[in-house]
Formats: sequence, C-alpha cells, structure tokens
Amino acid sequence: MTEIARNKLEATETVAGKEYAAKRRDNIRTFVRTNPDYYIAQFDKIGGGESFTPTFNAAAGILGPIWLGARGLWMWAVPFLLLETLGFVQIARGLFGDLAADARARIESIEGTLDLRRRQLAAAIEDNSEKVDVYQRTVKSLEESNGGIRLEAQEIADQGIWIALAGAIILFAAKAAQAVIANWALEARFSEWLSNPRIRSGMEPRQLAFTATFMVLIVAAAMLHYCFPGRFDLLTRFPTDPGIRLTSISGVEAFFTFCVTNGEILFDFITYCIRLILDALELVFVNTPWIVIASFIVLLTWLTAGIRTAIWSGAFLAYMGLLGFWEKAMTTLALLGTAACLSIAIGIPLGMFCARRPRFYAFIQPIMDFMQTMPAFVFMIPVIAFFGTGKPAAVVTTMIFGGTPVVRLTVLGLRGVPESVREAAISFGASKWYLFTRVDLPLASPSIRAGINQTIMLSLAMVVVASLIGAKGLGEDVLEALQYANVGQGILAGFSILFCAMILDRIVQGARK
Repeated sequence: MTEIARNKLEATETVAGKEYAAKRRDNIRTFVRTNPDYYIAQFDKIGGGESFTPTFNAAAGILGPIWLGARGLWMWAVPFLLLETLGFVQIARGLFGDLAADARARIESIEGTLDLRRRQLAAAIEDNSEKVDVYQRTVKSLEESNGGIRLEAQEIADQGIWIALAGAIILFAAKAAQAVIANWALEARFSEWLSNPRIRSGMEPRQLAFTATFMVLIVAAAMLHYCFPGRFDLLTRFPTDPGIRLTSISGVEAFFTFCVTNGEILFDFITYCIRLILDALELVFVNTPWIVIASFIVLLTWLTAGIRTAIWSGAFLAYMGLLGFWEKAMTTLALLGTAACLSIAIGIPLGMFCARRPRFYAFIQPIMDFMQTMPAFVFMIPVIAFFGTGKPAAVVTTMIFGGTPVVRLTVLGLRGVPESVREAAISFGASKWYLFTRVDLPLASPSIRAGINQTIMLSLAMVVVASLIGAKGLGEDVLEALQYANVGQGILAGFSILFCAMILDRIVQGARK
C-alpha cells in the first residue's frame, strides 16, 4: 500500500469515527434528556473499558432508588429500596422506636399474675392455710422473673444508639453503591435502547413523581410499623370483613352444587370411560401371570435402553416380587397407566393445536398454571364432589396434576422447529400434512418424549396422594405406614414406587435416545 493510499484510508477512518462519535452523542442526548454532557463523558469512559468501570453519580447516590426507578432501572431499584428501607427503619427504631414494648407487655402480664398471687397469699395467711409456702415461692419466683425482664428491657433500650448507627452504616453503604454503579447500569440500558427504541428513556416528571411517592410510602409504612409496633392497625391487619369470606364460600358451594346436579350424565360418562381403560390395564397387569409381565417389561427395557438397563429392571422387579409388593405394584402401574395414557392422548393433540395458535395457547396457559401449582389436596375436593371416592377419582386427580408437561413441551418442541427447515421443505413442494408428519414431528419428537416422561413421573408422584381417596396400590402401604409409624413398611414400599419410576423413565428415555 502506497503512502497516499494509506493517508486516504486513515482520513476516511477518521471521518467515519467522527461521524459515529457525533451520532452516539446525539443518541445519548436523546436517551438521557437531562444533563447530557455529563452522561456523554461518563458513557464514553464506561464504553471504553472492557470490564466494570466505576464512576460516581451524586444524584443517584442522594436520591437512591428514586433515581433508579425514574430511569427505568427497576431491577436495581427494588433491592436497593429494600436495603435503604432497612437502614431507615433501623435509624428510626434506634432514635425514636419503642424498643422495650414487648418486654413491657410481658411485665404487665406478669404483674397481673403477681397481683393475683399476692392476694391469694394474703388470704392463705389470714386463713392459716397449708398453701402459704406454695404461694410465697410463686410470688418470689414471679418477682425475680419480673425484675429480670425489667433489666432486659433496660438493656434493649440502651442499645438504641447502636441500632441507629448500624442503620446509618447500611444506608450509607447502599447510597455509595448506587452512586458507583448508577452510570454503568444506565449505560447498559442505553445499549438496549439503541436496539429497541421502545424502551423508556429520560426521566419524565410523571415517572419521577410516581416513583418517589411509591418509595416514600413504602419506607414510611415500614418505619411506622417497626418503630411503633401494634399502634397502627392498618399496618398490622389487612382491612377486611368476615362477611366477604362467608359470601364467597356460599357462592363456591352453590356453584359446585349446580355442577353436580346438572352434570351427572357427563361425570358418569367420564367415569365409565376411565373404568374401561382401568379395567383393561388391571386385567393385563394384575391378572396376567407375573412371569409374562416381568419378561415383557425386561424385554421392552432391553430393546429401548440396552442390556444393562434390562438387568437392573429385572432386579427391581425381583425386589418387588420377593417383598410381596408385586400385585400392588401392578395395580399402581394400571392406575398410573390409565392416567398417563389419557393425559398423553389429550395433551399431545392439544399441544399440536396450540403450537400454531398463540392466542388459544395464551388462553389455556393460566388454566395449566392452575392445574400445576394448585395443591393436590385442594383440587381433590371438587373431584370427590363430582366423581366420589375410588379409582376414577384418583385417575382424574392424577391427570390434573401430571397432564400439563406434555402439552407445554409439545408446544415448545413444535415452536422450536427451525423456520429455515420448514421453508426449505415448502420450497420443494411439501404439503401441509407432509410438512407436519415428516418435518415438524420428527424434529419436535425429543421435546414431546420428554413431556411424556415428565407426565409419567408426575403421575407416579401422586400415588400416595391418590390412595387417600380410595386408590389401591403401593400408595396404600405408604399411607398405612404414615398412620401407624411403621418405618420399615413405608421405606420398602417407597423404594418400590421409586423402582417403578426408574423402569418407566429408562424405557421412555431409552426410546428417545
């Protein structure tokens, strides 16, 4: 490269660099809106470093979380708000708080008892009773206890200055940390804003007022509550009315009564369908000779997961048989199989339907969240009301708890199919059916099989809970062990449940591999 060409290239790079710097400064002015020259210098300093570059922002240090919240940095504002609230509370407690309130309440309680015992002692002395010594010892003990609590209250009151000092240290440390990291956090948000201008920028007066009001209320409420405990009922108890709860209970009961009365045909039909599958699986697992079932399970494990896993499966089956758990384990597998088969038969088509329909999936997601997070003992109540007790109710309860993973992972797998692969198949003339069966499902099958596995595992986790409403099997032994503190029986039955889960997991995971 000649000297002239090199000079032209350097000049071009210099011009491009100046244009970039000018554009960056304009963007910073648009983003921060207030005091742009200061932030331009700070952002240039931060952007020029490869790691965290400490700076000092006095406004952020003074205003603290209010500054962070007004700038939209709520991920930083919330933890620092908690720290500053702790500092302010400790300062207020140490300087103005009633630290010995609990001790005085105990003293008043003891003095009431002491006054009663003194009157009993005086009456006993007057009547020359045999209980004089007992009352004297009781009075002496209460007086000593009262004196000890008074000393304790005095010591607590004397610690006020140290509590306030600790709060001041926490507050100072939090404000210093905010002053140091504020510009660095704001520069990171500026980088996000460059790629997404919809991110809120600047410090609007309305946002500043909202943030300041919110945080001042939080700090003030915490200070009043901890400095003067029990004095403000609004801060101690949520304002409510017992009639609201009673009305809600009556409404829920009326709703379920209506459903039970008018949906008897539907619930009977569901029970009949569950019974058909459950009886068929019990016929296969329970009534078939054990050697046939054991051989089939070992063979299936060998074909899917290998010879080593098949040997372990045989050992697990031998454990259940030798300890007398065979029939109950097969009953558990029949119950689990019914719930899992129904969950999978409903979940996979539902997941396929939701994968390309985001609005419908957004509609059923809260329902699935409810099914997965609501405690099992809660949704067992309406299940018993609709289906009674017994195995069908246990199957429905298990389906509610374990049926959501297969839907979620089916949706996840189908949405994770690369668009480039689908577009390539379409460009070669693939029909919708071919695209779905030969492209989408094969690529999504690992995720779908993982969903099947999770559904089976969660269904098996409900074995003990299902036994509470009449389901037979290994859960019944565990429940009985809990009732009678039979440690040995509970542990052995628990291992049987574990081995059933491991066998099913190896079969499903082995097939996926």
